[in-house]
Amino acid sequence: MVYVQRDGQGRLLRVESQPFEGMNDTLAYQSEELKAWLDARTEVRSRLDLLRQSDLDVIRVLEDVVNVLVERGVIRYTDLPEAARRKLDERAVARAELEGLADHADEP
Repeated sequence: MVYVQRDGQGRLLRVESQPFEGMNDTLAYQSEELKAWLDARTEVRSRLDLLRQSDLDVIRVLEDVVNVLVERGVIRYTDLPEAARRKLDERAVARAELEGLADHADEP
């Protein structure tokens, strides 16, 4: 048995293995409702993970776009807000350090 909290329409909001404050129902482990709720949460987590990875990929693309714009003289690096410059600088240093470490990892 699991302990659950439902909203006013009866939808599951929270499921726990132990009683908790605010719980207002219980469900059997084998219930189809619990399985559907757990499956939905797994799907949401999976899609959020995809979005997080996509965010990381887009960040790298934006860094490259900024670099191209600066190299071509479309914008000056100093046109960017200080906070943006600082973050770009931190990422550039971290990438350079990582590349340096990777170079040394191949050495005997």
